[in-house]
Amino acid sequence: MTAASSEASGSIEAYDAVDVIRAKRDGGAVPEPALRWMVDAYTRGYVSDAQMSSFAMAVLLNGMERDEIRVLTEAMIASGERMSFTGLGKTTVDKHSTGGVGDKITLPLAPLVASFGVAVPQLSGRGLGHTGGTLDKLESIPGWRAALSNDEMFAQLRDVGAVICAAGSGLAPADKKLYALRDVTGTVEAIPLIASSIMSKKIAEGTDALVLDVKFGSGAFMQDIDRARELARTMVALGTDSGVATTALLTDMNTPLGLAIGNANEVRESVEVLAGGGPADVVELTIALAREMLALAGQPDADVESALADGRAMDAWRALIRAQDGDPDAPLPTPRETHTITAGRAGTVSRMDALPFGIAAWRLGAGRARAEDAVIHAAGIDLHVKPGDTVSEGQPVFTLLADDAARFDRALAALDGAWSIGDPGAVPERAPLVRERITA
Repeated sequence: MTAASSEASGSIEAYDAVDVIRAKRDGGAVPEPALRWMVDAYTRGYVSDAQMSSFAMAVLLNGMERDEIRVLTEAMIASGERMSFTGLGKTTVDKHSTGGVGDKITLPLAPLVASFGVAVPQLSGRGLGHTGGTLDKLESIPGWRAALSNDEMFAQLRDVGAVICAAGSGLAPADKKLYALRDVTGTVEAIPLIASSIMSKKIAEGTDALVLDVKFGSGAFMQDIDRARELARTMVALGTDSGVATTALLTDMNTPLGLAIGNANEVRESVEVLAGGGPADVVELTIALAREMLALAGQPDADVESALADGRAMDAWRALIRAQDGDPDAPLPTPRETHTITAGRAGTVSRMDALPFGIAAWRLGAGRARAEDAVIHAAGIDLHVKPGDTVSEGQPVFTLLADDAARFDRALAALDGAWSIGDPGAVPERAPLVRERITA
């Protein structure tokens, strides 16, 4: 590959972006030095958005070899700071979910794992579209703040054992720039770009171990299980190659997780789980991920059910919320308007497709269409039944929550045909929530 001159700055660049694009366009592997240069030059602004868009599309169409994905990830890590928790005196374990409808698992999971003396540095994001954001949910709690300095994060991990906060701008800035570009160029679905995006931030975070919750199905980012499996394997390999102990669970997101879809109502449901109750599927996945995280932290026999039952996890939750200036006893926002849908016949609920319910909650105000939009914390949907449950005619099936009743029509339009009631006794076959465990 040829060197390129930069007349504007008078500098000589080591490579030419056009050569890098052509190599990937023609199905070849980009040499390591050239790929590292491409990421650095794009971060510096020398490589244009148009050029990086072409490269991203070539990756989407032709893929990348495992070594290329490793190099791309390392280059994005090198674009910013790398955190370290070596002075903490505790093993650090993080969890990342690829997102879904009703996925509030981080909220009960982080304090549950922390109650075993393990540090959980959970750097989380905000929702966009139909998938909710952990930070948006927690900001339903009066006073709670997402922005912490590195010193505050370290102190909270030492004293409380868990922190859920926003990632600083210094982590993998190349990824932030590339992510925004992918969103508007039709290249979001490229597995090498997804994997390097997620893992560059998680590796830069400095955690010792990482558990990935990779979802598939109607309400998931990856609807096809085979592509979800490919993504999981790619990310596990990236973590392992970088020295981070990494495993993944493939989990079903065809039906909303739990009974609450939104922000404040998902916090309420999470507190129910921490109190030893809550919906069976939320409890099941929380326990499965906690066991996985604790096994990587050297506690494979940890009794996670007892920590939920005896209040230890709840104590850690309350300490976490207080440490970030929230009031765990304050009332959560409630909607000004509600609209309940009832069963038109007696029978058994046969399906509830996750994606339409996620879109409906978004239209009610629980999500955002643009990054700068505000969310309505009280908005969302409360499910009263799930597939397999028996209902009588006139029984509530779900309730829409909003601050403006004018939002109900568009939400109901999204739900048209999204759920159904079958004959009494015709119980649908329940697929396992956790489908596979993937290791290096």
